[in-house]
Amino acid sequence: MKIYNHIDEFQDVKNPIVTIGTFDGVHLGHQKIIEKMKMDAEKYQGETVVITFYPHPRIVLHADSQNLKFINTQERKIKLLEKSGIDHLIIIEFTREFSRLNSATFIKDYLVDKIKTRKLIIGYDHHFGKNRLGDFSTLYDLGYRYGFEVEKIAAQNVENLAISSTKIRRALNEGKIRTANILLGYTYSITGKVVYGNKIGRTIGFPTANIELDDEYKLITANGVYACRVEYDGKMYEGMGNIGVRPTVNHSNLTIEVNIFDFDKEIYGESITIFFVDRIRDEIKFENLAGLREQLIRDKVNVLGLLK
Repeated sequence: MKIYNHIDEFQDVKNPIVTIGTFDGVHLGHQKIIEKMKMDAEKYQGETVVITFYPHPRIVLHADSQNLKFINTQERKIKLLEKSGIDHLIIIEFTREFSRLNSATFIKDYLVDKIKTRKLIIGYDHHFGKNRLGDFSTLYDLGYRYGFEVEKIAAQNVENLAISSTKIRRALNEGKIRTANILLGYTYSITGKVVYGNKIGRTIGFPTANIELDDEYKLITANGVYACRVEYDGKMYEGMGNIGVRPTVNHSNLTIEVNIFDFDKEIYGESITIFFVDRIRDEIKFENLAGLREQLIRDKVNVLGLLK
């Protein structure tokens, strides 16, 4: 996949099949659009082009942007789009000035003049341009004017749930990790650098890797104990994760930590990715560390059963 950080970097390709969006999640609904793009690219002997924006428009336009959280970091989103088999990814810098561009000008300047779009494929709820006034009807009329096809992909459902980034964020906030994973079509994850903790876990036989995030907008799923898989140095391990404030040891700051099974390496300063498979219980305050240890022993049995 070729990545362009400015529209002027894009070189002409044959019969571009294009979509536009923020793609928070790159979930099953987005994947349906991408699959249709790939089918049409083969049909027209063309290439697929995704247009996305960075920073996320809501960060730029909303005063409460500090409270905004997204399913994936920009780095993770790019990796997911690459994995999906997209040929070209154009990342447009989103600014207040850009937000004032009306929908017709955006289509003419970007899709027609720069990309020379053969076909545009969008999701059922797509809006764009100044004040998000551009919709499917707008695109259809502009496509007729400038000579490119427009197709809208209907809302996607899985297990009687309509797929949307909003529903996925809500599920993560509520700790419904299995629901979120079903709607995503893959396992929700958090990547971070391993940092020093208070090392209490190792005193009770459950040493943990504490991670620090490098993206303040990354959505962290609800507090609790989770069955996890952990990727480190290209290998996958099983583990038991905890998100919370560790009330038994009177900790107050939010921590993300994981006990990696059958693992004894020192990895401070290195990056790991935690994949959250299932949530097994709430975070609990115990009378003492002995009580915590007894619960963790039970938790590990439960986690190993779930991961099988």
